[in-house]
Amino acid sequence: MMPLPRTGAAAADTPSDGGRPADGVLVAAPRRRTGLFRRHRAGVLFGVAMAVALAVILILQSTQRADSQELSIHNPGPQGARAAAQILGAHGVTVNQTASFEETVSAARAAGGSGSGSTVLVYDQRGFLAPERLRRLLAETDRLVVVSPRLATLTGLGGSIRQAGVVPGTEQTLQPGCAVADAQAAGDISADGGFLYTGGTVCYGAGGNGRGIYATAENGKLVVLGSTAVISNQFLAANGNAALTLRTLGSQGHLVWYLPGPGDLGVNPAPKTLAELAPAWSAFVAPWLIVVALVAILWRGRRLGPLVFEPLPVVVKSAETAEGRARLYHEAHDVARAADTLRAGTVVRLASALRVGTAAGLTDVACSAVAAAAARHLDRNAAEIQQILQHRPATEAQLVRWAQDLVRLEKEVKAR
Repeated sequence: MMPLPRTGAAAADTPSDGGRPADGVLVAAPRRRTGLFRRHRAGVLFGVAMAVALAVILILQSTQRADSQELSIHNPGPQGARAAAQILGAHGVTVNQTASFEETVSAARAAGGSGSGSTVLVYDQRGFLAPERLRRLLAETDRLVVVSPRLATLTGLGGSIRQAGVVPGTEQTLQPGCAVADAQAAGDISADGGFLYTGGTVCYGAGGNGRGIYATAENGKLVVLGSTAVISNQFLAANGNAALTLRTLGSQGHLVWYLPGPGDLGVNPAPKTLAELAPAWSAFVAPWLIVVALVAILWRGRRLGPLVFEPLPVVVKSAETAEGRARLYHEAHDVARAADTLRAGTVVRLASALRVGTAAGLTDVACSAVAAAAARHLDRNAAEIQQILQHRPATEAQLVRWAQDLVRLEKEVKAR
């Protein structure tokens, strides 16, 4: 008998094919998708959070950090010179900080060719510049200002300016005391941690004898300034530091700010790397070798199977250990160490049997205490037992006989 077809509301509400209603519209799929999201909601949120954190870290790392180099025009810290560069820029001086000797020479030539003139400031704190490079800078620029130069730097310049000590600690400010127009217009300056120089025209003297913190030579083309405090952000606003900085560094339209580094040593080029020494065909063979190695790892790794934990016997009998160590002593002919080992074991066992205690170790006091206890226990002479314990055999035959004496002594103690 054939079943009767359903009609009316029953036919409309009853699905004709699993979860599909009569009109062909799916109603269960959205629920499945919603349930899938709910089951994996924690993982999705964790992934989003990790992606956001990674993006923040990359942004922070890519952000250019503030320059911390001393007397750098990009350093806003107390030891930097950003304020001086900004003041010079406000007065129409183009300030350009260079990172290499060749870049400095090119910038000085470009400024000289434009007709605006160039001033080069050099702060070679660690003496990276060679003498020939210093003389070349002096020849290429209209004015060379050297800040706190070392003795080698002054010698390389070849002028008459030389080092003459440091500013006394009692001096806080220094007066010009010279006929140089820049120094007279600036007035007093700070003397914090400055160096003194002689030769040429010296200003801002301290300690007498024609020594000063400011010196000029070559008709004003070479200027030596013995203190970084005059230019630094920390002391620029004090006294006449800013005025002296502006007049010394801003006399030309272009200022090249040069802080030499290790790259300016001019040493021989670095040795070739392994990649440079490898033949040209290795660039084509190496990728294929990597692919072959990976294929071999996958091929052999699948055949090994998973790791299986298997406990192994690791208990070694004490007799085997003692026998192995004795064989080592015998092969090395180390009679003294073998005797010390036998003595230690005997003393410890006798002390335990006689209840003397084993904390004393192998000292003479411990042997004496054990010998005295054994003598009282056996009614024997303590000196005789102590002589047995402290005997030093010289040959292997004596070692064997002495070991037998120790065994007999232990048996007597245990038998009583």
